[in-house]
Amino acid sequence: MRVELIQPAVSVLFDVPDEMHEEIMALIVAVTVDAEMRAPDLAAAFGEWCWLVYTVDGDVIEVLDVGCAR
Repeated sequence: MRVELIQPAVSVLFDVPDEMHEEIMALIVAVTVDAEMRAPDLAAAFGEWCWLVYTVDGDVIEVLDVGCAR
């Protein structure tokens, strides 16, 4: 499974505090590992403080948006 982040998501990812960065990375790992979480259309995953919006196309997960409640 390959993960691609669009530029706005990358910008947010590197602009959040370390603990939130770790939570976002954990969400990305969770959607790549857990087949039940993968959705063929637009989907979202939520952590305690952070979220990500993504799509799945074959073996590619495209992360469209990430964010955290600060």
